[in-house]
Amino acid sequence: MKNRRAYLMLGLAVALGLAAVLLASRWLLRQTPGTAGRIVVAAADVNLGQRLAPDMFKLADWPADSLPPGALRDPARLNGRVLKTSVLRGEPLSEAKLAPAGTLGGLSALIAEGKRAITVRVNDVVGVAGFALPGNFVDIIVHTRAGERLHERDISKIVLERILVLAVAQEVSRDDTKPRVVNAVTLEVTPEQAEHLDLARSVGTLSLALRNQVDPRPGVTAGATKGTLLGIAEPAPAPEPAASAEPPRSALSAAAAPAPRAQLAVAPARHCIGVINGLHSSRECL
Repeated sequence: MKNRRAYLMLGLAVALGLAAVLLASRWLLRQTPGTAGRIVVAAADVNLGQRLAPDMFKLADWPADSLPPGALRDPARLNGRVLKTSVLRGEPLSEAKLAPAGTLGGLSALIAEGKRAITVRVNDVVGVAGFALPGNFVDIIVHTRAGERLHERDISKIVLERILVLAVAQEVSRDDTKPRVVNAVTLEVTPEQAEHLDLARSVGTLSLALRNQVDPRPGVTAGATKGTLLGIAEPAPAPEPAASAEPPRSALSAAAAPAPRAQLAVAPARHCIGVINGLHSSRECL
């Protein structure tokens, strides 16, 4: 009797197990169509500015419900294209990560439309101790002498703000966060900013100021001088006399007045006395 009950419970357990397996398999079969998506992913780590070769990407299965926006499905569309951002192995490739078709590799692929790349010379101090890395934003400060020739003064002024660093030396990789001291930094600027920057480095010395990546607020200042630095009021420049100023009227009157005529010499008055000598008389004057 006891064996019969045990066999019955064993058979019931087997039946329930088979039912569970059947239900699970049917559920998995219903989920299969949703996992059939295949997209192009990176087959290795690729740096920005590199031209893609066939061995750098591959097709991989991806859940259809979570496909990345703009994911590419045709590998033939990627051959010869240039990346404008770095990708890691297994990362999906999309049109947003690629430079326009026909773009050559290198730094030119990273320059946005309407922008230019210009390089400035830096050192360990000007380059913010090597922390100005590709992808960072910096402000440009120029130190020069300003004012009239007789009243020149030293001044430091921010002339360009939120300038993107494209490359340091010959490196354009944006994945490394380790500071690198270099002697040149390449910046992305508009044509007008390129003109201002070229003039600034010819009239004074340049410095870079590293800024927050997500801070768009402008740093509007009047510039710093020795007076503002030390808290000393600078004397106002004395007005220079105008070159075309007329001479005073008194001077003109004196110059136009005729010279006084020379006075005639007047002989001094003489004193005379009369002298009587006998029958003769005479007059003598002193």
